[in-house]
Amino acid sequence: MNRSTHTTAFLPAEWHPQSLIQLTWPHADTDWAYMLDEVNACFADIARAVSMRQSLLIVTPDPDDVRRQLSAQGIATENIIFFTCPTNDTWARDHAFLTKIDRYGRPQLLDFCFNGWGLKFASCLDNRINASLARLLNGTYRNCLHTVLEGGSIESDGQGTLLTTAQCLFSPNRNGGIGKATLERRLKRLLSADRILWLHHGYLAGDDTDSHIDTLARLAPDDTILYIRCDDTTDEHYTELHRMEAELQTFRTASGQPYRLLPLPMPEAILDPDDGHRLPATYANFLILNTAVLYPTYRRPETDVQAGKVIAKAFPGREIIGIDCSALIRQHGSLHCVTMQYPEGVYQPF
Repeated sequence: MNRSTHTTAFLPAEWHPQSLIQLTWPHADTDWAYMLDEVNACFADIARAVSMRQSLLIVTPDPDDVRRQLSAQGIATENIIFFTCPTNDTWARDHAFLTKIDRYGRPQLLDFCFNGWGLKFASCLDNRINASLARLLNGTYRNCLHTVLEGGSIESDGQGTLLTTAQCLFSPNRNGGIGKATLERRLKRLLSADRILWLHHGYLAGDDTDSHIDTLARLAPDDTILYIRCDDTTDEHYTELHRMEAELQTFRTASGQPYRLLPLPMPEAILDPDDGHRLPATYANFLILNTAVLYPTYRRPETDVQAGKVIAKAFPGREIIGIDCSALIRQHGSLHCVTMQYPEGVYQPF
């Protein structure tokens, strides 16, 4: 069934036409305080790339300060909407709305509970952003706060299929360790899905999210999955990522066909300069825009270029733009993690 006909409700794929991209901006009261200038420069790069191509929403407790930062970087703000709101942190992918389209083509803003990736970090302010933000957006607010769900933990093809990881969604600190059957029924109902593909293997060292799918494998048009592959037998990820690859090879589309699988490289290990632990650098954490794909780079020229070429195969006709995200992985996330897309119709400027 083609969900684009709106004969039934659906959770749009990321490549569905978009209204906005959201960033939740860093500030001195976030965990970025010790490297605020560096991470702000990265956010400015993302803001520039997005706002040159489509509308950008920036959530921040201090919009005047962000405007000054953007102005200092020569970034025009005509395409930027500022929303003033207190925040804990910057991971919009996980605290922002998930937007479903109902059978009449109307947006539904699904407000799930964000609890700091299983009670690891403070999230009380971030978990209240959506209730305030709803007044800016066009769509029906839906209270889903009885369920903990982060946007980075699920992928949708817009045709009724979700891709996710068992390790994350079955974390006992998220939904009390409820069983698979119960959680599947709930997710299908809330997200209007027909089926869920579960990955039981795959992880990244240094990841705080319990293996979010957007760090490991991503859905793309034409029944394509991009995924991280590790070819270094001495790397700690080798066994688990090969088991994940084998799982992906068993997956079938709704029509019973194998997926087109495109492996992304693993960058050479990147270590935290303060204590030496490995950081979760992944090229799977890219962001799809209306006419472009932004993907993270890590000052690893060979794999940075290789990853861009693989992503280009999945998104022909879109610009492929690398953004240096070496700063973002210092707090264990990357480009997709700090952004959230909203489908067309969610924002209509006055």
